Amino acid sequence: MATVELRFSALPEHVRTARLVAAAVARRAGVEEAVLDEVRLAVGEACTRAVGLHQSNGISAPVRVLLTEEEKQFSIEVGDEAPHVAPGHKAPGAIGAADEAEAEEDQMGLAVISGLVDDVEVSAGEDGGLIRMCWPTTPPAALPA
Repeated sequence: MATVELRFSALPEHVRTARLVAAAVARRAGVEEAVLDEVRLAVGEACTRAVGLHQSNGISAPVRVLLTEEEKQFSIEVGDEAPHVAPGHKAPGAIGAADEAEAEEDQMGLAVISGLVDDVEVSAGEDGGLIRMCWPTTPPAALPA
């Protein structure tokens, strides 16, 4: 099991680098060429979401991306350290328009990821969130003797 770990400052300009690294590692892991655009887009959405959460919560910790090559699948985990509050457990007071817009944008990003990736898991808690995405891999073709 080969793993690549990427950590980057929560700045939008680093999302492109994360997408490029993810596509390169996915290609090497055996993800079909036709699926690489979906990998790039999904990683871009997940990283953009994590960057936004870090920035809006004033978190200086880096965004974490873990790329793992397993026997028959390739997975990418994008983690943030933003506290996620369960619906119905919001802080006292009315939700502002900016909070509503941020929540709507967050849900839209998750919907895009779900549309791009068949095998996706989203988990979140007080210590941060994690989006885990998986794609099947094909073994490399044997070289002729």
